[in-house]
Amino acid sequence: MVSEFADLCKDLKSYLDDKQIAEIEQAYLLAKKAHETQKRSSGEPYITHPVAVAKILAKKRLDKEGIIAALLHDVIEDTKLSKEVIAEQFGKEVAELVDGVSKLTQIEFESKAEAQAANFRKMMMAMSKDLRVILIKLADRLHNMRTLDHLPPEKRHRIARETLEIYAPIANRLGIRAFRDEFQDRSFYCLYPLRYEVLRNSVRNARGNRKEIIVTIEEGIRKSLLNAGISEFELRGREKNLYSIYKKMRDKRLHFTEVMDVYGFRIIVSRIDLCYRALGAVHNLYKPVPERFKDYIAIPKANGYQSLHTTLFGPYGLPIEIQIRTREMHKMAENGIAAHWLYKSEEEVVNQAQLRAREWIKGLMEIQQSSGDSLEFIETVKIDLFPDEVYVFTPQGDIFELPSGATAVDFAYAVHSDIGNSCVAVKIDKRLVPLSTRLKSGQTIEVITAPGARPNPAWLNFVVTGKAKGSIRHVLKKQRRRESINFGKRLLQNALSEYTVNLEDVTEEQFAVIISSIANCKSVNDLFEAIGLGNQMAPIVAQRLIEETAEKEIIKREKKTAEVLMIKGTEGMAVSFAECCYPIPGDSIEGVLTSGRGIVIHNDQCKVLNNIRRKTPEQCVPILWQDNLQKEFHVKLETELFNRRRSLALLASAIADAESNIEDVTVHSQEGGYAKVKLTVTVMGRAHLARVLRRVRQVNSVVKIARIRNNSKRD
Repeated sequence: MVSEFADLCKDLKSYLDDKQIAEIEQAYLLAKKAHETQKRSSGEPYITHPVAVAKILAKKRLDKEGIIAALLHDVIEDTKLSKEVIAEQFGKEVAELVDGVSKLTQIEFESKAEAQAANFRKMMMAMSKDLRVILIKLADRLHNMRTLDHLPPEKRHRIARETLEIYAPIANRLGIRAFRDEFQDRSFYCLYPLRYEVLRNSVRNARGNRKEIIVTIEEGIRKSLLNAGISEFELRGREKNLYSIYKKMRDKRLHFTEVMDVYGFRIIVSRIDLCYRALGAVHNLYKPVPERFKDYIAIPKANGYQSLHTTLFGPYGLPIEIQIRTREMHKMAENGIAAHWLYKSEEEVVNQAQLRAREWIKGLMEIQQSSGDSLEFIETVKIDLFPDEVYVFTPQGDIFELPSGATAVDFAYAVHSDIGNSCVAVKIDKRLVPLSTRLKSGQTIEVITAPGARPNPAWLNFVVTGKAKGSIRHVLKKQRRRESINFGKRLLQNALSEYTVNLEDVTEEQFAVIISSIANCKSVNDLFEAIGLGNQMAPIVAQRLIEETAEKEIIKREKKTAEVLMIKGTEGMAVSFAECCYPIPGDSIEGVLTSGRGIVIHNDQCKVLNNIRRKTPEQCVPILWQDNLQKEFHVKLETELFNRRRSLALLASAIADAESNIEDVTVHSQEGGYAKVKLTVTVMGRAHLARVLRRVRQVNSVVKIARIRNNSKRD
């Protein structure tokens, strides 16, 4: 038996039988042969890496299939060995695990970021089928971090940053604290070596100065627990890892001495009821700090972590942080989902960790389905990997955990995507509040929905969870596509009317010829969408369709002026209104076909429009307003007034009396006690605007008011 495998074998013998170890040895020999010509950056044989990964997982007592997959995890990606050969020799289960960890090497990506995102997405999908995929990947990354020194600085920094942004949070989310701490400290050392060394030396010196105080506190806690009738317990000092000290100093702008003034202890007992008895004992010893008590036993963290947390005023006023938990909870806190293999027990704590991990992955899969591409998916997942939790309740008493800063809309999406999509209002503790309200732990949230309601694009400005962001973007994309398809049909019909042809008369074969010549266009609806978004010009598409007909000569002789396009106000995202001139119903208007935005409508006297008419007249489309539009439009106003007390309030009141709403306001003081006020208000059309202007002119402090259009004022 070769020495490197012999080292691994010592760990395997502690929990696997000889037959299973023999199978693992076969996998080792296959991996060694496949990698025999390869070397690591350090110059060592490549096989040392998969053996080291397997050894890390053997310490977590991962099962036989997981260890075999760890030994073979790079063969599909880096050698000629195929997934089929692995399946034939070790079974389909092992082959799927190896494939799940392998990168997408066969696909060409435009950038490194896109490749990273696509590989991450693939790994997450494999992880949804088998949690061992992520354990192998975390062990793989851990050994790579331990051997970073032999890589060029640029590559070292990229790997360390990726580890800090993705892999450390995933380890934390799955409750594997040992992996998380080592990821963070090694990344910290790689990215900021000088800061790391200074901080490490400071911590070492501080430990020596604290010994006497720690002994005093420990003696007090031990005596207090014994007096409370708790005879069996473990009392341990608890130290933060270097990166968490650095992060706390950086984020909270604290000096090192302020962070090190906090003394941490962990009390481990045998039963849950003793946790609460121990809590009472330490609260009786030292006074607790208000609002610094957390009961993660009654309400566990998302990764299954359970413990009581409290902060006390210790001797000399020093803060003491104490965690109290059972032995099972401690196993879970240290090993997370890996505890399932490490202890092979039916303990509820361990099983709960598995369930919570699977719930999280299920949520990731929902985000994956609604994400447009891999880059969007990875950015959305990053949001979910950094939660400081708040705990809220449904009216039925169900508990939901959300990241700190989550809003009522985030809660609605956490309950169900359909609830979020149809949310129109929300009650917090039976009181109606804005949808953007930030949630606090302990609140009861009731979501009010309405059939036919749709997400508002503005929600993206305040939601924080990946699920909410992904779902909203997905619905808006579908909505935009639907609106663009409908508008594209109208534009093409309008262009075909020049040739006295109806859209229904165009055959599938004629469409197929056009579609085949347009990139990223695979169906008639794709063609309509491209026209609606302004990526294809309707007149050009219409002309090409006519040229495909057998009767093109007759049709061309019957050519007439195209019908003017009517704006209904229901076109949605396919039609937008220019912010240079703010057109409103009653204005003479013209449309501009703009790539990616559909038609942008301008006032026909707009300077920007005149410039487009000169340079690219083919972009311009004749447009008219449809009668009786029931839609609000923005308009810019500028007023000059005496800057007296209540002047602004009277101005706002006059606008409200005219049934208009102020969307934006800026005030600039001028000499002589005057002020210039610029407003964006909503109106239904020119008649409504005239009513607003009339009402504002009745305010005594108003000197003059005018509408602003493209930097030229007009009443």
